[in-house]
Amino acid sequence: MKGLRYQLKSVLRDKFCLMTFLLPIVVAAVLHFAGQIDFSSLGGFQFGVVENGEAVKAAAWLERYGSVTVYESQEELAEGINEPSTNVIGVEADGDGIRTIVSGDELDMYRQTAKKLPDLYRHRKRLAQAKVQVLERPDVLAGFQDMFMAVTLIVAMFMGCTFNAMNMISEKEDGVASVNEILPMSRSQYLLQKISVGFICGCLSAVLTAGICFRLSAQDTVIMLMLIILSGFVAALFGLIIGRAAEGLMVGMVYIKIVMLLFIAVPILSFLVGGSHPFLSAVCYLVPSQAAFEGIMDLSAGNTAEVKDMVILVSHCIVWFLLYLGMFGRRRSFLKFLKG
Repeated sequence: MKGLRYQLKSVLRDKFCLMTFLLPIVVAAVLHFAGQIDFSSLGGFQFGVVENGEAVKAAAWLERYGSVTVYESQEELAEGINEPSTNVIGVEADGDGIRTIVSGDELDMYRQTAKKLPDLYRHRKRLAQAKVQVLERPDVLAGFQDMFMAVTLIVAMFMGCTFNAMNMISEKEDGVASVNEILPMSRSQYLLQKISVGFICGCLSAVLTAGICFRLSAQDTVIMLMLIILSGFVAALFGLIIGRAAEGLMVGMVYIKIVMLLFIAVPILSFLVGGSHPFLSAVCYLVPSQAAFEGIMDLSAGNTAEVKDMVILVSHCIVWFLLYLGMFGRRRSFLKFLKG
């Protein structure tokens, strides 16, 4: 127990580990806050007219389709139209009708609207008699918000990889690893301490992130905890393998980035491709984050996570644990050979 406390204190003194622990939590809070903001008004039409111009008479009609800004002079109207950060459509009187002015850097939707607007105004009386059905505008980000939250939780789940890898690499560079080899500590005690460091920190970060991102029932909360525990254990094993394989900090950082890129990119690729490529979807399960990602997406959609995802994560736990034991055993045998 004292050894575990020492390992945790060593990790908490590392600023990089603290940053990786807090990053998913901060991102989850930002996504949760952004999800409560209504961005629909940002896509509305903006019209501009001159205060003393004849086009002011059309302002009431224009307000049916968007917001109207009244400018004091023609120069101010031109500045508003040419402002790159806006999509203001200038409106001027043209006899009994109107004509529109655009700068040319607007989106195609606004240019097409400006082109059709004079015809709509000319036939406004006839159009007033028509029955108008306003369709709900689809939210483009709505389908991806759950995916963003799931990816953020995946990052938190597999942060244990970073904790363990950085801890072991730091021990190598400080010479602590050589001291550990002569301490009266069994192989199982050493393995338990190292796994616990990444497992505890990764699970704690994932639990806090999940609490911010999702509102789950009691049953779904238990399933989410199982996903977090299994993913945290796999991540801790990956961290041990990286920490043992990397001889220096820079090499370790490269390994960590590669692993984290796979953990994040593979679920996103599978999500975007969908079920159109069954073989690709099956290959994605070779990365443990894919099963965790599917379980999280099922829970966020109000469904129960499939048993298949749990079985795949358990299989990853067993395979990577045996792989690490094999690496540890080969190194011990090699050291005995050199000494003997």
